[in-house]
Amino acid sequence: MTPNQPSWKEKLHEIIYEADTRSGKLFDIVLLIAILASVVLVMLESVPEIQKTHGDLLNIGEWILTILFSVEYGMRIISIKKPLRYIFSFYGIIDLLSTAPKYLSIFFVGTHSLVALRALRLLRIFRILKLARFIGESNNFIKALNASKAKISVFLYFVLILCIIIGTIMYLIEGADNGFTSIPRSVYWAIVTMTTVGYGDIAPQTPLGQLIASIVMILGYGIIAVPTGIVSSEMTKLNDVHLNTQACPNCSYEGHDDDAIFCNHCGSKLHD
Repeated sequence: MTPNQPSWKEKLHEIIYEADTRSGKLFDIVLLIAILASVVLVMLESVPEIQKTHGDLLNIGEWILTILFSVEYGMRIISIKKPLRYIFSFYGIIDLLSTAPKYLSIFFVGTHSLVALRALRLLRIFRILKLARFIGESNNFIKALNASKAKISVFLYFVLILCIIIGTIMYLIEGADNGFTSIPRSVYWAIVTMTTVGYGDIAPQTPLGQLIASIVMILGYGIIAVPTGIVSSEMTKLNDVHLNTQACPNCSYEGHDDDAIFCNHCGSKLHD
C-alpha cells in the first residue's frame, strides 16, 4: 500500500458513512431495503393468522436481517477512529436497541415482555431519514426547524394561553351540567376543538357556548397553518443545497461544505 493509497478502514468508512461514491450509494440502498424488510417482518409477525401459518419463515427472515444489521454495526465501529462517538450517538443507540432483542430471545424464550422489546426494531426506520442526507434537503429542513424554534415556541405559548382563556370562559358559560366540570377539563375541550381533533366526549349545549365553539373551530384552521408558514419562510432562506455527504473519519461530524477538505469540527482531513 503506497503512502497516498487509503487503508482498508478508510475505504470501509467511505462506503458506510458517505454516499458520494458508487459503492457508498449502493450500500445505502441495500441498507434501506433491509430496514424496510425488517419493518415489514415485524408488522407481519404481529398478525396472529400470519404468525400461525408462516411463523418459521418469518423467524428465518428476522435472523438473516439481524445478522446483517449486526455485521453493519460492527463495521461502523471498526471503520471509525473514535468508536464511542458512534456507539453513544442517537443512531448508534437505536442500531443497538433494535438488534439486541432477537439475540435476547435465545435466552428468554416464551417471555411476553420481549414482544414489546422487539418492537424497538421499528426504530430503525429513523435510519431512513439519515440515508436521505445525500439529497441535501433533509439538512435544510433540520436547519429551518432549528431557526424557527424561537418563533414556534412563542406561538405555542400564545396558543396555550388562548386555550386556558377559552376553557375558563366555557367553564363559566356551560358549567358542570353540560360536562364542563372543571377548568382543566374545559381547557382540554378547548385544545381538542382548536386542533380540530373533535373527540366529541364534551360538547357545548347552550347557544352562546356553541357560538364560541364555532369561532374556536374556525380559528383552529388558521392556527394550524402558522407553524407551517414559519418553517417554510426559513426554508426559503436556505438557497444553497449541499450535496456533500462526507463524514469525518475521526469524529463522524457531517454537514461539510461541498468543497471542504478538512473537518469543520476537529480539523482532520476528509476523504478525497
